[in-house]
Amino acid sequence: MKLRVIELRRIAMPLVGPFRTSFGTQTARDILLLKVVTDGAEGWGECGALLDPGYSDEYLAGELGVLKDYFIPTLASSRGRDRVEAHGAHAVADLLHPFKGHRMAKAVLEMAILDAELREEGRSFARELGGVVDRVPSGVSVGIFEEIPQLLDVVGGYLDEGYVRIKLKIEPGWDLEPVRAVRERFGDDVLLQVDANTAYTLRDARHLAMLDDFGLLLIEQPLEEEDVLGHAELARQVRTPICLDESIVSSQTAAAAISLGACSIINIKPGRVGGYLEAVKIHDLAVAHGLAVWCGGMIETGLGRAANMALASLPGFTLPGDVSASGRFYKTDITEPFVLEEGHIRVPTGPGLGVTPIPEILDEVTTSIEHIEF
Repeated sequence: MKLRVIELRRIAMPLVGPFRTSFGTQTARDILLLKVVTDGAEGWGECGALLDPGYSDEYLAGELGVLKDYFIPTLASSRGRDRVEAHGAHAVADLLHPFKGHRMAKAVLEMAILDAELREEGRSFARELGGVVDRVPSGVSVGIFEEIPQLLDVVGGYLDEGYVRIKLKIEPGWDLEPVRAVRERFGDDVLLQVDANTAYTLRDARHLAMLDDFGLLLIEQPLEEEDVLGHAELARQVRTPICLDESIVSSQTAAAAISLGACSIINIKPGRVGGYLEAVKIHDLAVAHGLAVWCGGMIETGLGRAANMALASLPGFTLPGDVSASGRFYKTDITEPFVLEEGHIRVPTGPGLGVTPIPEILDEVTTSIEHIEF
């Protein structure tokens, strides 16, 4: 595999409706796509970073800068180019290891190179990662609303569409009552979980324990991402399983959290942990320790969605993930849309990601392009 060109492309994707969480409200996604052109194929990557450093300390302009100033030049150097051309995507993490943080930027490079490598060899993402199923159960993430009746209408619509699991975003002042209302309206058989996105502290443990009455699958990331010890203490005070998201940025941090008893479930987001190859390591670690995992999302286009579904097809992903249909967030996706089929979405089986952007749609949403030749 000979590297020829890297393309950095920013696109603007309006959402079908506002999506509010404890760290803000999104009405559109400004997304960085990265295309790798080799002598035999093209590969696509999608960066999960948001426009502002609200979800994490990574943000779009920062990831774009570190890619241009450090990561791509490292790959373009003679040593970097030789390593990547000889070992493919598996060389990326080691080459970029000297640079601290910026895992989402590392992940988008690895994803694009892996996609190009697999397309050239005629192998699928799912096969490469170790997938064992051809479709995955689909859950949906429901944001925070001003009024509970509006929430109930939205949840009812998703259940009518066939989603097999509902995740409610929560924050102080919007937690017990919306969960109670959903349970009362739709019953105990609905798979239901909540996500706090770090909105609480350990002082709220008694309040969070009141969620135990609702038979939830899990409470996701209730405390600050660095408060792993706090999560371990909280896990001793509540019956509902604690799931970590923002706290897990590598297999090393996952191992520490598991050892401390800070979680019994892990949400794996490939961008947050530095790429799909690291995500597989976390999956394998969790399986070895008897923990369940599920695949989280960052409101991806069809490119990132395809890769996430490949990851979610691994055997340890025993809980429905946030691998919703394209129409959950986008009226028009940049690839062929992913659709819900009896509560599941099919895992692409074609070479690489198994999907590619539709040129005319991609051009319509593109806001900037930059090419870097090797």
